[in-house]
Amino acid sequence: METAADRRDVLVKDAHGDYQFLLMPLDKVSGIENRSLYQRGAPNYFAAAWQARGHTEQALRQPLPRNVASLALNSPHGRSQHQLHIHVDCLRADVLRALDTHAAAVGSRWAPLPVLLRGHQYQARLLPGEELTANPLNLLAYDLAGVDDVGQWSLVVAGRDAVQGGPGFILLATRVDAASGNEASAEELQDHACSVLTGAGNALERVR
Repeated sequence: METAADRRDVLVKDAHGDYQFLLMPLDKVSGIENRSLYQRGAPNYFAAAWQARGHTEQALRQPLPRNVASLALNSPHGRSQHQLHIHVDCLRADVLRALDTHAAAVGSRWAPLPVLLRGHQYQARLLPGEELTANPLNLLAYDLAGVDDVGQWSLVVAGRDAVQGGPGFILLATRVDAASGNEASAEELQDHACSVLTGAGNALERVR
């Protein structure tokens, strides 16, 4: 069983936004494309990031509902540094509305979301469970993208209240597409002002 010591990660406060934190490995891991992430027994950094969402809640000084909490990992084309970092923050209000509206269209296998998010096509699937016992990166690499192509993708994990009769998650993945200007920076689905809870304006910088 994986332990925190196996993961060797650290949580740091991001300079952008009052509520955003970054979960980063202590070891050198370039990003989503790094083959070591997909080896048997690799650390589940998304699980660690989900467990760290309480820091965002503390910064908000109010409860962070499960369906507002989100984790994002950008592609090499949509990030600013080459050390793996998972963004822990709130979902955008418009993204949350879209997911609620189209919840019935999302199942247990990857399929295109029937609406664009931030102007980009996302693949979506549900994952049941209170915690991330399954590694979302493996679900992306082995069930959708392929390990050889995973570096062209970006991934968001968002909490959901009702997945197969209990708490769970929705996974959202998008692929680089030059024609539509999609750099696979799924952090675009997050709101570093957390307007859905704070009422702040939703005019965000595009921070990577």
